[in-house]
Amino acid sequence: MPSNFDFLQTDFPELFEHAAHTENLAKSPRACCFYSRFTLEQAVIWLYANDPYLQLPDDKSLGSLLHEKTFRDNLSPGLFPKLRAIQRLGNIAAHDSTAIAPQDSVYILEELFHFLYWLCRYYSPNGKNLKGITFKSELLSSATQTTPQKLDLTLDQLETLEKQLDQSKTLQRLAEEQKQQTEAELAAAKAQFEQLLKVKANKAVPDDHNLNEKQTRKHWIDILLKEAGWNIDQPNWREYEVVGMPESTNPSGKGYADYVLWGNDGKPLAVIEAKRTRKNPKQGERQAELYANCLEAKFGQRPVMFYSNGVEHWIWDDHNYPSRQIQGFLKKDELEKLIFRRNQRKSLDLVQINSDIVNRSYQQEAIRRITETFQPILTHTPKGRKTLLVMATGTGKTRTAIALVELLNKANWIKRILFLADRNPLDLSEK
Repeated sequence: MPSNFDFLQTDFPELFEHAAHTENLAKSPRACCFYSRFTLEQAVIWLYANDPYLQLPDDKSLGSLLHEKTFRDNLSPGLFPKLRAIQRLGNIAAHDSTAIAPQDSVYILEELFHFLYWLCRYYSPNGKNLKGITFKSELLSSATQTTPQKLDLTLDQLETLEKQLDQSKTLQRLAEEQKQQTEAELAAAKAQFEQLLKVKANKAVPDDHNLNEKQTRKHWIDILLKEAGWNIDQPNWREYEVVGMPESTNPSGKGYADYVLWGNDGKPLAVIEAKRTRKNPKQGERQAELYANCLEAKFGQRPVMFYSNGVEHWIWDDHNYPSRQIQGFLKKDELEKLIFRRNQRKSLDLVQINSDIVNRSYQQEAIRRITETFQPILTHTPKGRKTLLVMATGTGKTRTAIALVELLNKANWIKRILFLADRNPLDLSEK
């Protein structure tokens, strides 16, 4: 039976076995995504065990292995987002009740195919001759037809299976072996590795493999939204038509927002503009603003704006602050809080500072200067999100911070606060 992963059989039989098993689960989306992550983990472990250039990090989780600098630098451009997509969708499958759609199986299998192709292309003895291979979704049907289909695995079943497949001991043993090797042994191993696998010869031949980065961008955004708890597989959540676009650029006055995230009241909480992977996501700022204008005019509520290229993501709540880069998308309750606070926040200059906490004039003056950064008195002054307060020993830094937190809380600007302090000085002060 032909498989999309047949190219692995000769030099990577174990990886082929894992990948082929994953392919046979294409009609069981949750199990397929879980095993895709497991197969990725096996391939990553092989790379760390066989490529002396890669530095095994202290943290042995899959996320840390993928983010390690030597590992990322070693990848071909465009591959890293694919690995992160496999990892994150696999995490959702294993630990989250969010629905996994059948098309997610096809997508994640293709991303796994691209990565394993890259591994075989550059690490097998004849990798330079590996050409003209494309992912064929029609092979998934033939694979599943010859394999009896079971019901998709439950979260409890996957949790048990994840414990059985845990690779932490394997990675720990690999780390101990690497520590015991001398520099001479490492150099010899590297020379032997390059001679055996002919990595340099493989890299000397140009690789024209199409990684399909456009698809990665689309699905990567979908995965991040699912990770944040959004069910985007509903009508009007993708390619939503808006009316009121500038006729100078849209003669019909119509436009199509890539994503709109809706609240329970039917009003838009956020709009997302997606750009191509190789484009700067900031190029989508103006487009997102135009979509937000149209949605606000129709629903009476201005949505928070996001723009993303699938790798970099920006948020812009122009009622409050300038745009800034973030790591993902906000959850529904987080967006609801942002919009709720637009009308419920009190003006900071009208809230009294608690003199029972700070009673020195310079402490109160410092707090006022900070609040003026968050909410400038002059309307043309840009708002800030960060401040740095430098105070000498004994001037009451902790009290000043506590009074500031209390003021922001009373004004409905914040609810949760993370307060960090150096434990040693605090412990000494108590003795």
